[in-house]
This record gives sequence, C-alpha cells and structure tokens, in this order.
Amino acid sequence: MSAGPGSGDAAARPPLRIVDAPSPNHGPRPAGGRIDILLLHYTGMPSAGAALDRMRDPAAEVSAHYMIDEDGTVYRLVPEDRRAWHAGRSSWGGETDINSASIGIEIVNPGHEFGYRPFPELQMAAVETLCRDIVGRHPIPRHRVLGHSDVAPQRKEDPGELFDWPRLARAGIGLWPDAAAPVADVPGDIAAAQALLAAIGYAVPSTGILDIETMKVVTAFQRRFRPARCDGMLDEETRQRVAAVGALFRGKPDG
Repeated sequence: MSAGPGSGDAAARPPLRIVDAPSPNHGPRPAGGRIDILLLHYTGMPSAGAALDRMRDPAAEVSAHYMIDEDGTVYRLVPEDRRAWHAGRSSWGGETDINSASIGIEIVNPGHEFGYRPFPELQMAAVETLCRDIVGRHPIPRHRVLGHSDVAPQRKEDPGELFDWPRLARAGIGLWPDAAAPVADVPGDIAAAQALLAAIGYAVPSTGILDIETMKVVTAFQRRFRPARCDGMLDEETRQRVAAVGALFRGKPDG
C-alpha cells in the first residue's frame, strides 16, 4: 500500500500545540481497569468556542479528554487517568461502560446538524499525531480505535463519512480493509450480516430482518467503512465490506 498523505514519519510532523483548558466534568476510573479504547467524535456545534464552553460547563455534564480545533490546536480538558463523560449510552462488543475504558477526542466540526464539512489538513495532522501519542501510552489495539457512531449507532453520526479513517489506518491507528484483497464469507442474508456485525462489535439486533435498528447499525458501519453511500441498505458492496472488516476484526491485529 502506498504511503499517501498523512503517513510520514514523526520527524515530518509538526509538534502539537496544546492548550490546557481544564473541565470539571470527570470522575475516577474503576480500580483495576485499563484504557483500551480510543473514541473519536466531532463536536457537532456551531463553533469551537461553543463546544469548549459546553464541555467546561458543570451543568452540561459532558466532556472529553481532548478537543482538536480546525487549525490543529489541541485543548487538553481532562487528564487521561480520569474518566471523561463523552460516550453516553453506548456499547461495543457487549461492553457498556465505554467511558471507563476509553480516551475521548472531540474534533471540531459543525456536524450534520450545523453544516458538516471536510476536516482540514492541519486538524487531521493533529488528530494523527495525538492518536499516535495516546496509543503509544496505552494498550489500545487497532480494532478498538472507534467512532462515536460505532458505539452508539442508534443516536450518533460522528465523526461521520467525511472523516479520514484510511489516513489513520495508514499511520497504524485503527483498521481499514484492503480494497484489493479477496473477500471470503460474504453474508448471504440479513441474519448472517447481523451476526457478523455483532462479531465485529456493533450492538445489532438478531431479528433476521432489516428493521430500523439494523438499518441504523448498517448506516454507522457505512459511515466508517463505506462512506460513499450511507443509506442503511445491505447491498452487495456493503456486505462485502462487512465481510472484509469482519476478517480484520477476527484477526484483531494489535500492531
């Protein structure tokens, strides 16, 4: 696979510009637990200032460990050893307390409600650098680098179909299937697709029908792994992508 943009060595990347902006919205992590999920969000608010204010407002009861502005500035809100409040009602692989196991990064973008737009290069470079730093400090395997819509597909869309997941995968952060690789075990019906999505980690019904909940899970999968078309339908390309991602997650590569 070619290197492509965003996959250069550390010497080519500018240092992070970090601003401390402490939030009061956090608590202790459970004793004996470990940090093994990196969860990426978009802010989904009209401006960076509005998002920063909300995550620092005690009444809002929301936060993240970091926020990355469009110019690449990183705001450090909650210490990594504390439990930030960013995942909400969520699940992955049957695990429901995502906040306790994760580090959350909010990426400034108006989101689908306020004018969703591509993530600028300066911002993506900072996302890549910060994610590299975090996975270097914590035992976060590549298959547990997730988006908010992965863990909360019934209610969240972020970071969305414009986010550059392939770039992060090229940098060793998260997974992306090789489009040229042969695909085996393509699910032939809805029940098989539901079972494979559940094996990947999604909280999906096992109804055997393409119900509303299943369509939302499929849409979340498409936002992540098939961003050209996010309609919740299990067409042939989506089913092939589910099979390809399922194979990656079964291998659970950590490096």
